[in-house]
Amino acid sequence: MRRLGLPLLLFAAGVAPPAAQAGETRCWFEAGVLVAPAEVMGIAGDYVLDTGAAHTLLADTPAQGAGFAATALIGEVRLAGLDLHERPVAVAKLDARLRALPTPVAGVIGADVLAGRVLDVRFAPCRVTIYEPGQAPAFGTGVSLPMAWRAGRPVAPAAVADGRRALAGDFVIATGADTPVRLRDDLADAPGAARRETVFPYGELRPVLRALSFAGDLYEAQPSGLEAKADLDAAGEIGAPVLARYRVRFDFVRGRLQLARP
Repeated sequence: MRRLGLPLLLFAAGVAPPAAQAGETRCWFEAGVLVAPAEVMGIAGDYVLDTGAAHTLLADTPAQGAGFAATALIGEVRLAGLDLHERPVAVAKLDARLRALPTPVAGVIGADVLAGRVLDVRFAPCRVTIYEPGQAPAFGTGVSLPMAWRAGRPVAPAAVADGRRALAGDFVIATGADTPVRLRDDLADAPGAARRETVFPYGELRPVLRALSFAGDLYEAQPSGLEAKADLDAAGEIGAPVLARYRVRFDFVRGRLQLARP
């Protein structure tokens, strides 16, 4: 009879069931952006995971194929163990954004589903891990930057220079942006471009920026571009080609961006 009571005595003494594990999924770093498997509104596929996008988007073609006629939807989003219900999802034409990718993707997972959690990204081998508050292990050594929100997107400090002038400010940190750095168009210009749209996102030109200072590192002669002031409530945007040089933690709980060498 005493042997039958042993499990109850151990449990009462503090041996608790194991805690739930964080969600993790593989990912791909292709054409300068982060791509991961996910499911939005019941449509499973590969999605751009973009911390620089304020809202989650579903590409119009798969949305129409699934029978959705509206452009503003409410439904489920699943990513790396997250299972979120009643989430707003916008249907949009994403051809320009996605045309550089070698395979079709179904949409964009935005920062709105990551708020209040911790996101870890390793680019090689590519892995995405999402932790609920209080679940993330220590990040280890590296650089920790303050991270805030601007218009629904995370920003962190950085600085740029063109050889004559320097600019410091908050930059959107975007895992789904394919250009190392972009500047707001009222703060910079590309005088050699015959048409300004060629240096905006998904245009064909990438003018060279003299220097980018980020997380204590200096990056010289970086491909860059402009972004319209109406679309960017920050000094600029730092894209995945720069972030891919680090192991990155977006701690949306504590408001910190942590970076370490892989």
